[in-house]
Amino acid sequence: MSRRPARRRPRKADGTEQLLLVLGGLVIAGAVVAAVVDFVRAHPWVPLVLVLLGGAAAAAWMVSRQRAARWERVRSLGLRYALTQLDALHHRQFEHAVRDLMRRDGCANAVQVGGAGDNGADVKATDPYGRRWVIQCKHRRAGLSGAAVGTPDLQVLNGTGRPVHKGDVVVLVTNGRFSKPAIDFARSQRLHLVDRTMLGEWASGSRPLWELLRAVPPPRRPLSG
Repeated sequence: MSRRPARRRPRKADGTEQLLLVLGGLVIAGAVVAAVVDFVRAHPWVPLVLVLLGGAAAAAWMVSRQRAARWERVRSLGLRYALTQLDALHHRQFEHAVRDLMRRDGCANAVQVGGAGDNGADVKATDPYGRRWVIQCKHRRAGLSGAAVGTPDLQVLNGTGRPVHKGDVVVLVTNGRFSKPAIDFARSQRLHLVDRTMLGEWASGSRPLWELLRAVPPPRRPLSG
């Protein structure tokens, strides 16, 4: 049985070959640099054109960003909801609508956080006065005819709104109504309720929510700007 010839291991380049490779690379790099310098000398307008093109691209990008920001401000300031629109939303969409209303009123960092493990908070925001808002949303597809929001929902919010979420203003928003025990409980625990009537006024864009609620905590800082 014939034996296969042993594979020859590639010979490692010794120090001289490595040095030659480095020198060769330097020579090529130097030649490229020299060619670029010669080209620029022969065509001195090329760098100026490149600078102008770069500046134009940067300016166009900045204008595009500014236009997008202006459009977002216009869109948010003009945001309005009719109660019939809110009634037709899915409960998750309702949470997003409440978040967008808070953003419209100046809470740039308003976020929707509702979902599994939300600990009773669906929307969080900080208003222009530095107050931290923790909002729970209860959507009723039947609106005012749906089941009243009761004390159990408020008890969950009361147990987490301040201790867990560090809220200054703890609110429950519904497109429906609250039961009498829920109203009494909210008053005793300094919770704020937004029922269908107040929601309609808020969503119509008349005033920010903190101007509609009573006994809102004082500002943490002056209004900026």
